[in-house]
Amino acid sequence: MRIQTLDLHFQATPGLIASYLVESAGEYALVETGPGSTLETLRAAIRAAGVAESAIRKVFVTHIHLDHAGSAGWFAQHGATIYCHPSAARHLIDPSRLMDSARMVYGDQMDPLWGPMLPAPADRVIAMQDGQSVTLGDVEVLSWDTPGHARHHHAFVIGDVCFTGDVAGMRLQNTHYLSVPAAPPQFDPGAYVQSVDRLIAANFKTLYLTHFGPVHDVATHLAAYRPRITEIHQRVAAWLVEGTSEAENRARYLAAEHAIALQSGLREEQWQMSEIGNGTAMCADGVRLYCVKGR
Repeated sequence: MRIQTLDLHFQATPGLIASYLVESAGEYALVETGPGSTLETLRAAIRAAGVAESAIRKVFVTHIHLDHAGSAGWFAQHGATIYCHPSAARHLIDPSRLMDSARMVYGDQMDPLWGPMLPAPADRVIAMQDGQSVTLGDVEVLSWDTPGHARHHHAFVIGDVCFTGDVAGMRLQNTHYLSVPAAPPQFDPGAYVQSVDRLIAANFKTLYLTHFGPVHDVATHLAAYRPRITEIHQRVAAWLVEGTSEAENRARYLAAEHAIALQSGLREEQWQMSEIGNGTAMCADGVRLYCVKGR
């Protein structure tokens, strides 16, 4: 098996969103497609890897957030089969509700950020249950239900490697700051920690983060990431008790994460990259929403 990291250069910035080209016994698949706005970059990267786009017959998406699955419909319309969580399938087949909701959030920035999301033909979308596998060449791709970032989140396992989507966090390459993807509306810290514990117990050799790239120090990474989930939850919950407004919650969250990032050794320009990839304002909103619903 061969795995190649394809950098989608989201917002003209390298090292933020990855798609993975996986080859086994002459069969090719993608794990993650990135947003519609980077489709042409992805297609060019596939060709640069020496692979015909028509050879991509299987596509695995961890969840249907636009930075992970926005281009899945294009591949489905060109003959690939999309594999996803059962709760994600209907949004791949008809992404209109998902796109309308995103447009309400992003407004005029919607198209430059995310681009279009084409509908996938229903017969090209297969929902995978937890523990179900699909053959790719001479390996098996196993789906793992890993909620916490989203209820419809899968990680995909091949042997001793795992494609983690957002469940193992965001870490820029060659840095130590661990950013928790916590966008609304489905952040759930309890489920999130349980999902990370499942990864820890598996003793994977390598994690492939969508944001961004392979992680080889798996035990260290996951041991450091697990408490970060609880940390952001407890922080925002405490602020909510104080009566903090949404705007103040965002400002405090940004300040806290910025300080943690710089303390970890992140440079200011890398912090700005992190904000593009996993904005603190949206994470602050996601954690706050969970806390409000739980009161």
